[in-house]
Amino acid sequence: MTPEKLANNFNRCCDWEERYLYLIELGERLPSYPDAKMTAKYIVKGCQSKVWLDLSCDIESGTLIFLATSDAAIVKGLLALLRVAYHGKQPHEVRLFDIQAWFEALELKSHLTPGRTQGLDAIVKQVHEKLVTDEVLVS
Repeated sequence: MTPEKLANNFNRCCDWEERYLYLIELGERLPSYPDAKMTAKYIVKGCQSKVWLDLSCDIESGTLIFLATSDAAIVKGLLALLRVAYHGKQPHEVRLFDIQAWFEALELKSHLTPGRTQGLDAIVKQVHEKLVTDEVLVS
């Protein structure tokens, strides 16, 4: 799914209750996260809920592998949104993608609690920091 298609699906929802349900559904579709990586090394700091994030780079294609999970259903849905935006993209594409403008198009932040917004920003920040510092390892 592309960010544009996801935005279209999201905006087809009648109201925010339906959008939250869609977010939860997206979160349920996330690939399973390995128990072995549910360690402090992969925790995202700045989130109220527990969030584990593992970024790596596919050796053949050079594209980003975005693997994440959370102990909260809505947050898992937000991680699914980020996966659509980042997974399978070249690092330079991730750097150029205006995630904040995409969030605005989804009217996302105006319907999240301040804590969820802060956590979402922390995840995005960590992705970009890892890309800038080349911490994304080739798998």
